[in-house]
Amino acid sequence: MVPTWMFHFSFLMEGWPSAAESRRTLRRHPGAVASKARSAPPKMVGPRAIGSITALLVFLLSFASASARSVPIPAGIAPRVEQGKGRLSPRQGRFLSSLEHGCFNYFWDQMGHRNGLVPNRAPVAGGPAPVASIAATGFGLTALCIADEHRWKPRAEIYKRVLRTLRFFRYKAQCVNGFYYHFLGMRSGRRHGKCSVSSIDTALLMAGVLTVREHFAGTAAARLATSVYRRVDWPWMLNSNFAPNGLPTLAMGWRPGSGFIHYNWFQFNEGPLIYLLGIGSNSHPLPPQSWDAWRRGPVVSYGGYKFMNGTASAPAPLFTHQYPQAWFDLRGLCDHYADYFRDSRYATLANRAMCIHLATRFHDYGPNSWGISASLSPSGYKVWGQPPPTTTGVDAINGTLVPCAAGGSIPFAPRRCIEDLMAMREKYRKLKIYGHFGFVDAFNPLTGWVANDMRGIDQGITLVMAENYRTGFVWRTFMADPVAKRALSRAGFHKMTTKKELPKNTSVFPQ
Repeated sequence: MVPTWMFHFSFLMEGWPSAAESRRTLRRHPGAVASKARSAPPKMVGPRAIGSITALLVFLLSFASASARSVPIPAGIAPRVEQGKGRLSPRQGRFLSSLEHGCFNYFWDQMGHRNGLVPNRAPVAGGPAPVASIAATGFGLTALCIADEHRWKPRAEIYKRVLRTLRFFRYKAQCVNGFYYHFLGMRSGRRHGKCSVSSIDTALLMAGVLTVREHFAGTAAARLATSVYRRVDWPWMLNSNFAPNGLPTLAMGWRPGSGFIHYNWFQFNEGPLIYLLGIGSNSHPLPPQSWDAWRRGPVVSYGGYKFMNGTASAPAPLFTHQYPQAWFDLRGLCDHYADYFRDSRYATLANRAMCIHLATRFHDYGPNSWGISASLSPSGYKVWGQPPPTTTGVDAINGTLVPCAAGGSIPFAPRRCIEDLMAMREKYRKLKIYGHFGFVDAFNPLTGWVANDMRGIDQGITLVMAENYRTGFVWRTFMADPVAKRALSRAGFHKMTTKKELPKNTSVFPQ
């Protein structure tokens, strides 16, 4: 990386900017400094040149003595100090760094060169993938911001990819009232098969779009991001025919010819992300009372923890506790229903307790070998649920381990998740479950099966949550956006005033 002070030479004859101004230009307008350097040499003006040279000498002297004193560095010029410093051992820090880089490799290597789309799934060994996912692309945009923050790749190349993706969604992608189709052809960018316009996948895409808007504030990318987000007509997805709490709930999707899908976001799942993004909109906002439309439950108890879950016949996978909080930082916050961060912690610990309980049946499970969430399997995609365990039926638990279950919960139970992921990597090294893209999507030590494909959303949730624990970058960036602030305010979130607000080992307030 070229030292920041080198860029001052391009301004020498045009008036000397402050160091902060130069850094701000470099951060918010990639290529702007380079374009100045390529412009025709300015004419020298005596007094001005002398003043500039004097300023240059002063600057170089101050640069030389910087090591002897504390010099404040504007945000974005140097990597953030790790949030986990003092809590992460050197070994844990190296592991998280390796894990994040691996997950990022998936997005960097697989992102489409024509449209910036990210594959829904791609071979572990690399290679072409035919189908893109808008949800994975939302994680991909967030991954590019993380990489830019840490300078993992040249900023100009990262910014170029961000622009390519946003321009595609702004001008070329098929959408209906601002909502996009779940799957798109990687090359064509057109709707794949007969998939639906998806509310949750559009929400995951928008979370990445807003992260870009805040990270690249003041740039063309930020303006494109604003345009893409403002088009989403959130109230259009409301279905007044399905209102279990007396309030319309959001439909899961829409198909040409048949209309809205007959499934709604009305119980506990990942749906809160959609409601919050809609409530925070200033162009097509959901009414604030929409936050009250979905059920907080049922509340289940397992392993000594009480937490929100799906229905008894369809327990919610662990990812439903992770996705909304990948961007919304709910630590220390609650509404009048629950402490959602604590709820996700208890759900994570209950998932581990379930695997320990099942160890008598599946001996690969145990205290350091756990984690079940929706994933690939030898017979296709499986929605492995939360406790109580499902051991019969199409999604019966069979000993499969899903690394993103623990990876996506790192902020909720950091010691357990980090140490146990490290233990799994070592224990099953011969199965080759860890490589260029980080952990494989899923594997079963009992049968020797290892997934041949990676899934973008699983690599994404692991990357984002590992970064949130290490530095808080995604949380800090996203929460600075006005949409996030309006959403939490309108939904009635407030700081937890005392630990006595909630009964022990539960996350849900008595109603």
